[in-house]
Amino acid sequence: MPAAITRMLALALKLNMPQADTYARYADLAAHENESTDYRRVTRLPDGAIVSHIAIHGGGIEPGTSQLADQAATVGQHAFYAFEGLKLSANGVLHVTSNHFDEPWALALQARMSATVSWHGARGEQPTTYVGGRDRDLADRVKARLAAAGFAVAATVPPRYTGTSHRNIANRNVRGRGVQLEITRGQRRLFFEDGKLHQPWIDNPSHRTAAFHAYVAAVNNALAGQVA
Repeated sequence: MPAAITRMLALALKLNMPQADTYARYADLAAHENESTDYRRVTRLPDGAIVSHIAIHGGGIEPGTSQLADQAATVGQHAFYAFEGLKLSANGVLHVTSNHFDEPWALALQARMSATVSWHGARGEQPTTYVGGRDRDLADRVKARLAAAGFAVAATVPPRYTGTSHRNIANRNVRGRGVQLEITRGQRRLFFEDGKLHQPWIDNPSHRTAAFHAYVAAVNNALAGQVA
């Protein structure tokens, strides 16, 4: 096989394969990165809340996810947690995969929750959502509500997006099961005016589209009546 073709195939494979995290655990990250300049942690726990919306790859790591989770939590009067990258570039270094995410504030919040929606950003310019997690009943309701609202939902979920491990932070609530939403970049672009996903554009509520609010409403409708 010609060397040029070999290099092209290797590059294509690299672009479609998940990259290894720089840090295996939160403690490793905290030892090398500066809180408040490189990243921040945000948590909110309304009285009586038993549902959490979490965005462990928020800010510049997977743009748009913390804004979606925050809005869903605010509207639903649910608990909220975000770990947000604040770097001007290269926020991917702050990515700790869901199965290894052990940041103490997140664990403490999850230990009090009965239901969880974990918001993530997936690759791809085709607008769609991969719905995973161990809470299959809730996942099915979320899929149905999103589809009814006109959003594309993938029929099958790639292995890296299934979110079924007991160690996944989405599943570390009281019931041991949550829902993981992997929202493609193409879908997230539709949530913000002009399709922009950079900060501080997405932090400005006035730049959120009708699709942003309709998506959040669909997820919260699926959560309606959720009990311990």
